[in-house]
Formats: sequence, C-alpha cells, structure tokens
Amino acid sequence: MYEHETDIIVIGGGTGGYSTALRAAALGLRVVLAERELIGGTCLHRGCIPSKAMLHAAELVDGIAEARERWGVKATLDAVDWPALTATRDDIVARNHRGVEGQLSHAGVEVVRGSAALTGPRTVRIERHGEWIARRGVVVATGSRPRTLPGLAPDGRRVVTSDDALFAPGLPASVLVLGGGAIGVEYASLHRSMGARVILVEAADRLLPLEDADVSRHLTRGLKKRGVEVLTGARLDGAEPYEDGVRAAVRPKRGETRELDVERLLVAVGREPVTDGLELGAAGLATDARGFLAPADWSRLETAIRGIHAVGDVLPPPSLGLAHASFAEGLLVAEALAGGSPRPVDYDAVPRVTYSSPQTASVGLSEAEARDRTGGWVVAHTMRLTAVAKGMVHGQGGMVKVVAEKTGGGKADGGKGTGRVLGVHLVGPHVSEMIAESQLVVGWDAEPADVAQHIHPHPTLSEAVGEAYLTLAGRGLHQQ
Repeated sequence: MYEHETDIIVIGGGTGGYSTALRAAALGLRVVLAERELIGGTCLHRGCIPSKAMLHAAELVDGIAEARERWGVKATLDAVDWPALTATRDDIVARNHRGVEGQLSHAGVEVVRGSAALTGPRTVRIERHGEWIARRGVVVATGSRPRTLPGLAPDGRRVVTSDDALFAPGLPASVLVLGGGAIGVEYASLHRSMGARVILVEAADRLLPLEDADVSRHLTRGLKKRGVEVLTGARLDGAEPYEDGVRAAVRPKRGETRELDVERLLVAVGREPVTDGLELGAAGLATDARGFLAPADWSRLETAIRGIHAVGDVLPPPSLGLAHASFAEGLLVAEALAGGSPRPVDYDAVPRVTYSSPQTASVGLSEAEARDRTGGWVVAHTMRLTAVAKGMVHGQGGMVKVVAEKTGGGKADGGKGTGRVLGVHLVGPHVSEMIAESQLVVGWDAEPADVAQHIHPHPTLSEAVGEAYLTLAGRGLHQQ
C-alpha cells in the first residue's frame, strides 16, 4: 500500500517537464510534478529567457552606434545602468515564472516541492512527501547543467559558467569565452556589445561546428567585423585566477602558446545531463557512458523499463538539448501515456538558432550531411542577404543557403532536377524570426518549385529566402 497514488509523476519542472504535465492534465490524467527548485528550470531562470533579454539590450546598444556611425543620427550612449538593466530582465523572468505556475494550477497539476528518486519501475519517493505510485508512468525531465573543466572551479566572479554568467557582478572590461558553440557565441556577442574586449576560443576548426560550414564562415566574419577576436583550433592549456582576473594560456593548433590576461573566463564547453540522485538502478535503469538516459523506443521516448519515459536534456542525440524540442517531447510523451499514438519527433525538422549578432538559424541537414546521406546527390544555392534591398538597409551582411536533393539536370531544366529541400541555413539580422517557414518546408518534404509558387513580401529580408527557392526552381530573378 502506497502513501499516494496518481496517474503520472513527472520529475523535473523545466520546459520538458511542465509541458508534459500540462498536456497530460488536458487529456484528463491526474499529474504530480516534482520539482526541487523553481518551475521553469534552466531555460526560464538561467538560460533562454534571461539571456535573450540581455541580448535584446545589447541589440539596443549596438543600434545607438549604428545610428551615429551609419545613419547620421547623433545619438550617444552615456552608460549602461546595470542594476536597471538586470531589474528589467528579472521582471521578465518573474512574470513568465508566475505565468507557468498559474497555468499548472489552472490545469490541476499537483506541484510537489522536493527532490525525487525512483524506488521501482513506477514508484517515486519525493523528499518530505513520502512514496508515490504512478498508475500510467513516470517521466524523467531533470534537465542539464554546464560542463566544467577539471581543476578550474567556477567562483561566480572570475571564472563563470553560462548558468551564472548573467548574474556575475557587473560587466567585465575583458572576457575570454571558452567554447564556440551556440552558448559561447551568444555570450561573446553580448559582452562585445556591452563594450568588453572579447576573445572567443573554440577547439574545433570553426565556430558552431555542428552547423553548415557556410554558417560558420559568415558568423565568424560578422563577429570579427564587430571586434571579437576568434581563435579556432585552439585549446586552453591552463588558467590561473588571481584577485582581479584570470591569466589563461591558449595553445593554437599552430604557433606558440599565448598568455592572456582577462577579467573573466566564461566556460561554455557544453552541458551534461542531471541524473545523479535519481537512483535509477532501483528501477532497473542505467545511463549511457555520457550520462544520458537513452530511450529504447524513440517513437514514445520510453526507456528500457516500460512505463518510464524521458524528455528534454537527459536524452542523448538525436535530441537537441533545445527548449522547443523539449516542448515537443513533452507533448509526445503525455499523449503516449494517455493511450494515444502521437507522431515521433522529427529531429531533422527542429530549428536551431543562435541569438548573436549576427544571428544564425538553421533547420535540416548541412550540405556536408546531405551529401553523406544521399551519396552526393545534392544541389545547394547560397544568396547574400544584401542581394535584396532590405538586406542593404540593415547592412549587416549574412546569407541564405538552401540545400536540396539533386534528381536530374538541376535549375537549367526548369527545376525538374531538384528534389525535396533537405536543409535551410540563414545568417544575418532577425533570421531567428525567419526560420519557421523553412521548418515547414523541410518537415513537409517540399521541393523548391513548391515554395517558389508562394510570394514573399517586398521589401523584406524574407525575399532572399524566396529568391533562393526561385533560383533552385529555375525561375530566379536575382541569381548570384
């Protein structure tokens, strides 16, 4: 006999966890959501929302410089009022937090505060609340945390992770960002906008190494133009914090090791799943070698133990560790536990965005990935954003690249040689708001000729996307 019973127990109240809970409750299931910290998780409190609020403030700062230097608007920036800026950020987070908690309450989800651990396949012990049994199943949604480096403990002031970078005291005059993935690039961009000297170090040969090579090239060009020092193919050989900063040794692939003195070292070398304390072994489960909780059935995100599902950052690739992917995973699992047959998540059709300046946005396969999958039967078209009038207005460069199957003669035969679109890649201003269209194109296996029938408004940046499809369909007006 158990102390408490319910239909579903969700462990973790981040995006994956609370989306599971809300959807399951809407389907008539009784849901208990166990959360030891704040509902909303990393995304709401330490990641997506506060960082994008800060990046918006950075965009405003950049706009003042552009107004003065490019448009003749004699604007000046007196100073950044850091307490006022962070107060606005925190208000946005707080309002979102209250909104999510209100939604859970309205939906009838029972939020139980405390750490949770498995005691069996469908039983969970929640700190201070006893043991619960879940009649339908248990969902593990415990998220992730920043990876750290051996021998370099974050102190929140001189050495910081992405989780605490936003909340470190004040703005540094100089920062070394270690890691050229999306998080590192965003923080490098933010600090540069705020006037810091920024050195961005990435061990791979290019920034955003998981994206298309042309995305990396255009992004790197944009960051360097803004004054960010980009060191790729380089590694941190050591770092020694001292009273007022950090002395770091960076070793390039070629050449001598450089010693760099900066006020702050920001470690953004990836994230790792949080599964410690769950006592997975009590339910017959174990993580893989990297700490992920891998599903046995990806169509339902169900683990090797029937009735235990996983969503969000605890999942290994092809899950993407993105909040919007977690929402989709939560919906999938809730509907599966309610007895439905939901469609599996199509990870190839999940958009990926980096909110730097310039922004990047992609969906589907890179050109290299597409060539690997098709045996080289690929056609790609790249178009500069400045090929359309609105791109000239913004003056930030950038590009659109569309990758499609090659089925015959290509654009010379009126598009008959171009098959479905496999990937779309954007770099430039506001491209985060332009990628949703391409998600539908990739997700629905559309061909360039299908999209070319639809008219993009003039003058907009989206015209460049439309023009890329027109060109691949053999109908381009402004071909490059």
